[in-house]
Amino acid sequence: MRAQIVRTLAVLVPFALFATGCGSERADGGAGSAESKDRARDVAAAWDGSKAAEVWRAGYYPLSDVVQLPEHAFRDEDDKRAYATENYVLDAELPADAPEKGKVEWESGSSLSLPLMDARKAYDSVARGGDDGPHLTVTAVKLGKATLVTSRGPATVPAWLFTLDGYDTPLKRVALEPSVLPDSPIEPLENATDDLMELQQLVKVGPDGRSVTVLAGHGACDDGAAVDVRETAGSVVLSGSIVGASDGDCTDQLLLQKVTVELKRKLGDRVLLDAFTGAPVAQRRVPTT
Repeated sequence: MRAQIVRTLAVLVPFALFATGCGSERADGGAGSAESKDRARDVAAAWDGSKAAEVWRAGYYPLSDVVQLPEHAFRDEDDKRAYATENYVLDAELPADAPEKGKVEWESGSSLSLPLMDARKAYDSVARGGDDGPHLTVTAVKLGKATLVTSRGPATVPAWLFTLDGYDTPLKRVALEPSVLPDSPIEPLENATDDLMELQQLVKVGPDGRSVTVLAGHGACDDGAAVDVRETAGSVVLSGSIVGASDGDCTDQLLLQKVTVELKRKLGDRVLLDAFTGAPVAQRRVPTT
């Protein structure tokens, strides 16, 4: 599948198929094309020491999913499908009163106060389905806390806890919106190629900060997705590409593949960047379970 087809199918991401493999990684000095290496070098140079990087390091940017599943999810395929299609039934009252602000508390001891998302908005952000298929039933809602990985390390944040019928622990939805992203100091590319494509979304950063998992797109007539890594003192630049693309006729599909890359050292407060966009890797768009 050629890259221009991928771009036109980007709107189909919520319904895309997910490859079962883990994809492939290519670290610095790997088999990435000259195009992708040059672009990654330019993106890193633009961000390292920039005002945008300063804003990034002062803000709150989650690097793991802001929706956290109950333990032992899921009981069966129906529940898994209900989560993937965001199909819920509310059988509880949503709390009407909540503090105006919530606090991010980092392990380093620093903190940041941000507007708190109300229960209705939090619920609507996870329950966007509406069909007659399998659903998850919410039986209670309360404000609590969750821990997650952020651009400044692990943090404890307020979260709305949704008790689900059949589960002993709640589904958690972080109750804070990320800080506004800084304007990128480098423009995005205009056209994708098989050697350099936009990454679809960040899935997670490993608990030890030494691995990053992203969703990368590819087609039905190739060998899958790959991600190159360029590390500097101030940034980690990821370059998505397609392996073994065919020039022949191919069905118009965008397949999303989880690709995990290993880093030479912990991500820390380095900015995680997409080489194609020249901006931080996109946050959660679709459920990835």
